[in-house]
Amino acid sequence: MDVSIVIPTKNGGALFDEVLTMIDKQETEYEYEVICVDSGSTDDTIDIIKRHHCILKQIDKTEFGHGKTRNLGASLGTGEYIIFITQDALPYDTHWIQNFIDGMKSDPEIVGGFGKHYPYPDCNIFDKRDLTLLFQGYGTTNTIYQLEDKERYKNEEGYRHLLAFYSDNNSCMRRDIWEKYPYDDVNFAEDQIWAKKMIELGYKKLYCPYAAVYHSHNYPLETYKQRFYDEYKGIYTIHQYVMVKDIPHLIVGYYRFVKNNLNYVNTLDMDSAEKKKWRKYAIKRDWYRFYSAYMAGKYYRSSKSKQEKMDQKFSQQLRQINQ
Repeated sequence: MDVSIVIPTKNGGALFDEVLTMIDKQETEYEYEVICVDSGSTDDTIDIIKRHHCILKQIDKTEFGHGKTRNLGASLGTGEYIIFITQDALPYDTHWIQNFIDGMKSDPEIVGGFGKHYPYPDCNIFDKRDLTLLFQGYGTTNTIYQLEDKERYKNEEGYRHLLAFYSDNNSCMRRDIWEKYPYDDVNFAEDQIWAKKMIELGYKKLYCPYAAVYHSHNYPLETYKQRFYDEYKGIYTIHQYVMVKDIPHLIVGYYRFVKNNLNYVNTLDMDSAEKKKWRKYAIKRDWYRFYSAYMAGKYYRSSKSKQEKMDQKFSQQLRQINQ
């Protein structure tokens, strides 16, 4: 088998059916299999998986972990390459697999790669802008990244983030490398923790814009408080980086960030009522970002019991697992 496609699932819904349908339509010379690890779906996800003739492994929701569940899925396949996607990542076209594996094979030192994310049409204006800029920053064609300047890596935060970025919403790795270096059993950022380890071991990673998916979220506004908390906890796990160290940093950082977003709204071609809506949205969401980053920074200075209470209150990941 050339490729194993691994998808963790839970209540994937109609969009997940579209994802599997597009995978079925792939035009590629590579032989591939699809492996779904489901952690307690209560909708029709299991029926969807069976209709598409995927390999299915069912686990209890309490057994789920971002790293260990993906490792389990990979262990059930035989593909020389392992593609990881999520149930809401829709391949952009029918050449997604072909382009990914061709890119991975372009250099024998490439051990992992990630593809481009296009926002869905209903994506909010800020995530649409940020996703577009993020992936533009990695290149317009297949681009290989490797640690070439150890002194810069040691001293420059942005360079470390650049080299470690990796998203298993749409990623690919070599099985022989995964067998030596599987994902860590962590609650968040398992993909970037893995990529950082590979970069520091001297391997190369690939950015492949030709292996693209549609992937974005329109979470209810209130849930961004929990999502940002998990995100900044993850960044600390990878880089030991604290974005908001204290209350003065919280206030100043929030003011600058929301001012930039309000100015961005003013540049958009929309009527005044629409601009007002997005200004209100930015003011609240940006506050969630900085407050949650502050709480995530406090997390690592807190006792074990305090950390557990903070996770119960703030963590979206914990809530999703327990649903």
